Amino acid sequence: MIGKRDRRNRRLFIAGDIEQFIPEDHILKRVDRFLDLSWLSEEVKECYCVDNGRPSIAPEAAVRLMIAGFFQGIVHDRKLMREAQVNMAIRWFAGYELAEELPHHSSLSRIRERWGAEKFKALFTRTVKQCLDAGLVSGETVHVDSTLIRADVSWESIVRKHANEVISENREGEGDDRTPFDPAKKCGRPRTRDHKPKKVSLTDPEATMATSSRNHYLEPTYKQHTAVDDQAGILIDVDLTTGEINEGTKLIETIDRIEGLTQKPIKCVTADKGYSHSINYHELDKRNIDAVIPPQRDSKYGKGNLSIRRFKYDGLHQRVVCPGGKVLTRASRGKKGWLYKSKRIDCRCCNLRHHCLPLTARTRSILIVDGYEALLRARRRKLRGWDDQTKRLYNRHRYLVEGIHGEAKTQHGLRRAVRRGLENVAIQVYLTAVVINLKRLVTASLRPIYHWFYLLNCVATNIYKALISFGRKNPFSIRILYITT
Repeated sequence: MIGKRDRRNRRLFIAGDIEQFIPEDHILKRVDRFLDLSWLSEEVKECYCVDNGRPSIAPEAAVRLMIAGFFQGIVHDRKLMREAQVNMAIRWFAGYELAEELPHHSSLSRIRERWGAEKFKALFTRTVKQCLDAGLVSGETVHVDSTLIRADVSWESIVRKHANEVISENREGEGDDRTPFDPAKKCGRPRTRDHKPKKVSLTDPEATMATSSRNHYLEPTYKQHTAVDDQAGILIDVDLTTGEINEGTKLIETIDRIEGLTQKPIKCVTADKGYSHSINYHELDKRNIDAVIPPQRDSKYGKGNLSIRRFKYDGLHQRVVCPGGKVLTRASRGKKGWLYKSKRIDCRCCNLRHHCLPLTARTRSILIVDGYEALLRARRRKLRGWDDQTKRLYNRHRYLVEGIHGEAKTQHGLRRAVRRGLENVAIQVYLTAVVINLKRLVTASLRPIYHWFYLLNCVATNIYKALISFGRKNPFSIRILYITT
């Protein structure tokens, strides 16, 4: 008999709590057991007037609405409120009744603008401390990496920015009578090429042009700097900068923030070649931190010339010895290190002159950057070959921190910025990190249950195999096998 169902059932009043209609294994119901926002009202109290104005949306309800949207990959407020109209789980998670009116989508934008990025950073810090108290963060091994986030601008908004015009306009506004900056008249060797105009976006000037690959074109982007703990894949530090910032310059700042948060010394740091700066190796060696960072190839002086690796650096006597046995002495101090130059008479009589110098040069110059000795030790370690433990750590770096970047972009909408401005994108980054950490926290709480189920399954499988073997050896006891199975 074919069953029938009346689709015109319009019953409005249903006896019972809204919670009973939400499955127990729903992600929001699991997260609600660990999410504690009772401190939030006191934290954002300074952003509101005490005795004037209309009552605002409860801070906890607003944050819960945002978090519920990020769990489902909904990053736009308008789409989130449309989904909350029909989604009982979101209503229950935020504390709204079925017949209660939800806030307008623009209210969430005003709340983010009023609070600022620091309040959401405090929310992220609380989740890290909660994971630390739960024993999910060891703080000994940290994986550091960065990723680009496409800015919310169109290609039509990108224009070329000329340095001379900008400087002249700024000086005219300040009342300065100085002449505009002329690149051809600056000190040092004159440039053979003109300055390439910088591209900026008119709708989001804080986004800068960058790319993650040489074979890919430049895009207006922001850069997220991420640090992941090795034990359970917890995000312990996130930071946002413009796309043109070099990630290697942020490594030491990241380590300082992590050690200040966890109150534990870091023993090992893994990163890719973008962090292989000599000053990073030097600072990590000084702190007794194992740097699992593959060094970049040493640069050459020119096409077909002798590599800098052929020159031996003597840090004790502060000199450089060339392949011909001549000594290069200190000449001047630059921003990155000391410049060593050879004598003109030594290069004039050298047999390797044609392999070492271009036709127009008379002497050879070598820049010894700060921390060069630590960089040499890292290169020797890589040439000898990493041991199995080091290779294992670097492989974990690849799938932990890069996997989190992929998870944030594919599941939580971080591939492209939703709003414009460095502070607005930082709020999106912090909320995404909070959601990822909450997922790890929920998974870790269920791990003991899965462990017992796994043990019971193994015991049942072994009993079943034993009964099968017993039935094969004793055909008359086959009835026992059927009864037990």
